[in-house]
Amino acid sequence: MEKPTELEKLKREFLEYTEIEKGRSLNTVRNYEHYLDRFFEFSKAKRAKDITSELLREYRLWLNRQPANNDTLKKKTQNYYLIALRAFLKYIAKRGVEVLSPEVIELAKVGERQIDLITQEELNRLLDAPDTTTLKGLRDKAILETLFSTGLRVSELCSLPREIDLRADEYSVRGKGEKVRVVFLSEESKSAIKNYLAKRKDMDDALFVQITDTNKKQETKDKKTSDATTLTPRSIQRIIKYYAIKAGISKKVTPHVVRHMFATDLLSNGADLRSVQMLLGHANIATTQIYTHVTDKALRDTHKKFHSRRN
Repeated sequence: MEKPTELEKLKREFLEYTEIEKGRSLNTVRNYEHYLDRFFEFSKAKRAKDITSELLREYRLWLNRQPANNDTLKKKTQNYYLIALRAFLKYIAKRGVEVLSPEVIELAKVGERQIDLITQEELNRLLDAPDTTTLKGLRDKAILETLFSTGLRVSELCSLPREIDLRADEYSVRGKGEKVRVVFLSEESKSAIKNYLAKRKDMDDALFVQITDTNKKQETKDKKTSDATTLTPRSIQRIIKYYAIKAGISKKVTPHVVRHMFATDLLSNGADLRSVQMLLGHANIATTQIYTHVTDKALRDTHKKFHSRRN
């Protein structure tokens, strides 16, 4: 067995640091490992001093020319590779190892992020699509109402416990980076959850679980979680897609689209950007600013009302 190189040792330490000290999710750690492995495969670098400005330039050219979906790798995807490498170099420098400055890595310029939305009418049809005469329909109604009421990420929704206090209007969730924030339950979501739980006969600790139909056949599960009863993010995505089609919505609808609708609903009704940032659990307000387009109508109304006209 070959002895690990200096960079391989540093990479392992960096990934452990990212998971333990920085508190990043295992998913993020795996992604970082994937991006760094691609760099190592390309560069053949073994020592920190092997990473030079020229090597970085060649790597960026290589990334930019990688094929992907009948095209080349998108700038946004290229940036994921560069962000991982920059974080790795920053960690090495912090360890006192002489290495190329992470500041020389500039991210590729990408266009302004576009968000997918549905209309208010389509949202109403989506929320009303489940058949609430069945346990599955009651569960799915609760899922939809909770997503729209709280703006939760799908992974956060899946981790909700059954013992949720429906007497309170708020609930604390642990989101990205292990950060805790408060989300608020609307009367509609509390009522939907209450109706769903009243019909549950199982003893599972999770709020949203797989439902067995009358033929004793369980819903389709992800292969990796075949022994689990808790719904997975992929299961939630399939549920949302099913009801979007049932509601006659031609656009692609995902749990994140419902999260977008939560944010735009708040802003269009007068909420300030900072409050929406806190409710969404965004670390940086710049991430929340993608929703400011919803104020366009208000700006038009202001212009129409106050802009002087020539007589």
